[in-house]
Amino acid sequence: MKVQKNRLKGVAIDVLKGLKATDEEAALVAEILVQADMRGTDTHGVHLLTLLPDRIAAGMIQIPTNLKVIKEGETTTLLDGANGLGQFAVHRAMETNIQKAKKFGLGCTLVRNTNNIGSLIYYTLMAAQEGMVGVVMGNAAAAMSPWGGTEAFFGTNPISFAAPGGREGPVALDMSSSFVARGKIRLAERKKEPIPLGWAYDETGAETTDPTAAMKGTLVPIGGPKGYGLALMVDILAGLLSGSKYGQGIKTFHQLAGPTGVGVFSLAIDIERFMPLKQFNELIQAYLASIKGSKKAKGVSRIYIPGERKFEKEKQSLKEGIEVSEGLAKNLNILLEKVKSPLRLT
Repeated sequence: MKVQKNRLKGVAIDVLKGLKATDEEAALVAEILVQADMRGTDTHGVHLLTLLPDRIAAGMIQIPTNLKVIKEGETTTLLDGANGLGQFAVHRAMETNIQKAKKFGLGCTLVRNTNNIGSLIYYTLMAAQEGMVGVVMGNAAAAMSPWGGTEAFFGTNPISFAAPGGREGPVALDMSSSFVARGKIRLAERKKEPIPLGWAYDETGAETTDPTAAMKGTLVPIGGPKGYGLALMVDILAGLLSGSKYGQGIKTFHQLAGPTGVGVFSLAIDIERFMPLKQFNELIQAYLASIKGSKKAKGVSRIYIPGERKFEKEKQSLKEGIEVSEGLAKNLNILLEKVKSPLRLT
């Protein structure tokens, strides 16, 4: 079924408020979740709401999210996520970065003790929309082995960069350190569909197309040892440096195993401190045009800029509605009934 953005967002807000989120928190987290669905990243979308009640009951998540500033300087902040909603914590972190960058040229906020933070591109775009470069990275529960190993040690440890793109709109990279995010394998397992070779290994270290075997095994790092190295550095910056969990110490959000202990690194850089924003926009606009106009491989009709497909999918979703599966609609309706909301997804 197709659902309009405002309707799906309204459902998400009601669920979150029913789970004791504040009005501000519910509206913000709902927007972030729905944006992920609109951009085709449904692994980080509203389906995450269906996981919350059990995690709240088990003490894995505390709502409302009572963020606490642990330490603060002119350009730096250390924020405790209070084991609350990760989206709320990282949004606050990037807001803080942007304020500091306007005053001092850059802002860097680390978050400790948070949870699943969803799609990172939302936060880096916050900086790009203010004429800045945004960087966000976060660690996650062990799902990927060191290069040459078979034991899960690192998470998918995603990283995102975004910058203004002139008339073309922002440039935004959002990627995991593994070849694919683990959510895609979970989705394939739920749908009982095979996964492509090259996504994951089974418990013996052999490549597999079976998502269940992949969930018991490990993910393939992107670029082999390069992805392993990237995951390690994300763990250092987001986990060790923030005073949060790291490596095998992080617990998965998808099992009732206790607080996850996710850590986040975020940064905003004011472009105006290096050159006028107008000049940067003109430069990057010409730069992107040259990339898109470069020689194409056989059978390729178009070269995409990072983030471009997501933005086009977002426009399509805004026009045609957001695809919601029957199973998810059913689960959301159950949840709406549980929190005594009058709303329903038919």
